[in-house]
Amino acid sequence: QVQLAESGGGLVQTGGSLRLSCAASGRSFSSYVMGWFRQAPGKEREFVAVISRSGSSTNYADAVKGRFTISRDNAKNTVSLQMNSLKPEDTAVYLCAADDFRGTAISRHYRVWDYWGQGTQVTVSS
Repeated sequence: QVQLAESGGGLVQTGGSLRLSCAASGRSFSSYVMGWFRQAPGKEREFVAVISRSGSSTNYADAVKGRFTISRDNAKNTVSLQMNSLKPEDTAVYLCAADDFRGTAISRHYRVWDYWGQGTQVTVSS
């Protein structure tokens, strides 16, 4: 199992930047694929970004591609999301997720992921 805790959310103006971090505790962090999702009020949770176990491969939702960057540090058991050029539509609770995807393809659908943090609020003012 792995426990996840996000930090770094806050209030920022349009065009600003924030860096979210997710600290993982438990065993074998490097065996987990890590992802970031977000959920706005009244909306379904949606995929933001995913990073492979080694960090060599990343993938992004079209809405954030070119603005957000996901990274991980397996020595420190952390995964980060650098968010630049923020827009009001980026306002949401951002959640860190982990899954080992053992024997299965990596999925962008949130229902597939096993482990979740509590989330951190990001608010972008216009």
